[in-house]
Amino acid sequence: MTSRGTPSRFLKSVLQNGVGRYVCQLKRVSIMFSKKSPSALGVRDFIEEGVVDYAKKNPGTVVYVSPQLCNIPKVVAEYLNGNTKEELLTNKTSQQVLEVLTKLTDQSGQDIIRIRKPYHTDSPSIQGQWHPFTHRPPSVGLIRPQNQRVE
Repeated sequence: MTSRGTPSRFLKSVLQNGVGRYVCQLKRVSIMFSKKSPSALGVRDFIEEGVVDYAKKNPGTVVYVSPQLCNIPKVVAEYLNGNTKEELLTNKTSQQVLEVLTKLTDQSGQDIIRIRKPYHTDSPSIQGQWHPFTHRPPSVGLIRPQNQRVE
């Protein structure tokens, strides 16, 4: 927490992800829907048409499809760091369900919070940051008072 009262952190990657190879952080997706509910029509369409394509594009993610007696269709995403996220799919089309799943796939599982600075290093320089006047001699660009003539 900061003095603002909002959580924040420095910009960092999850487990140095992307330094060697990219590892998708999404571990498991559970799609829960009702077979008869009209609000789950788009989810049922997605399961008939697009769930196999989604599973082929994301081989590292396990997809569970479970028809249940529930009024509200939802998707529960579980990540490698242990966090879970739940998104409601009420009255969404098949394309919108795919967009929700893609959004969950691209996330890291960490909470979305304010970033303190867009840059961060674990070993900061003691010399300070570079700026355009770092290597210029001090005599260049000085502001001097203008000569005023008194007549």
